[in-house]
Amino acid sequence: MSDGSVHDWCRKFKNGLTDMHNEEDQGHKSIMTEDVVHQVDQFVRQNKRFTISELATRFFEISRTTLYRIVSESLGYHKFCASWVSKQLTDVHKTQRVNSGKTFLGRLEMEGEEFLQQIVTGDKTWVQYVNLESKEQSKHC
Repeated sequence: MSDGSVHDWCRKFKNGLTDMHNEEDQGHKSIMTEDVVHQVDQFVRQNKRFTISELATRFFEISRTTLYRIVSESLGYHKFCASWVSKQLTDVHKTQRVNSGKTFLGRLEMEGEEFLQQIVTGDKTWVQYVNLESKEQSKHC
């Protein structure tokens, strides 16, 4: 018997299965409940540098395929530079971007075009302002 079959039977017995005979009217219960999705989400938020294998050792009763679906489809994460990140901007991220834009516009109005020469960009995820006179740095996401 394969490890997968053993895990399936263990999961079935934990969920209350007492009869080993197949009954047609019993049906298949989905293991992807709101509680399981919430537990996986809490794990992801605590450690975004996890692998599906690590997740499978924590949630051994759930298949790797189901765990991947929970992380990628239900929770909306995707792997980026060895870390799982949300595919969508949260309200906090959107607010930070708006505030950063307003700050930059204010500085542009006060300091003029020279202010733009002091902005160093890497990609759309970060912008860093370097004050050349005082060597102070401030990050805006």
